[in-house]
Amino acid sequence: MKYRVGRVEQEIQREVNDILLKRVRDPRVQGVTITGVDVTGDLQQATIYFSILSETASNAQKAQAGLDKAKGLIRHELGQRLSIYKTPEIFFKQDQSVRYGERIDELINKLHEQDQ
Repeated sequence: MKYRVGRVEQEIQREVNDILLKRVRDPRVQGVTITGVDVTGDLQQATIYFSILSETASNAQKAQAGLDKAKGLIRHELGQRLSIYKTPEIFFKQDQSVRYGERIDELINKLHEQDQ
């Protein structure tokens, strides 16, 4: 069962990236990349993590609003593309790992500057 969940997660990630590129016309979701998907064991819910090119708070809020508005279209498209019985309910959440990684890089660079 774990294998199937992983496969569904990968498939959802690939398809949602494709749907965002080709089907969603909302300018708020331009530059949005799907970075990961977590699906519950029963395949009923999928949390889709996204990142955006310019990680400002207002851009993140706009992207979140655009994704939430497009949720129905995205879920409908997923239902047609995925070969599973029931399309999971989808939720979008900003991926904080990119910002976390940038912060670590920043701190490491400060340490290097102090050493010199």
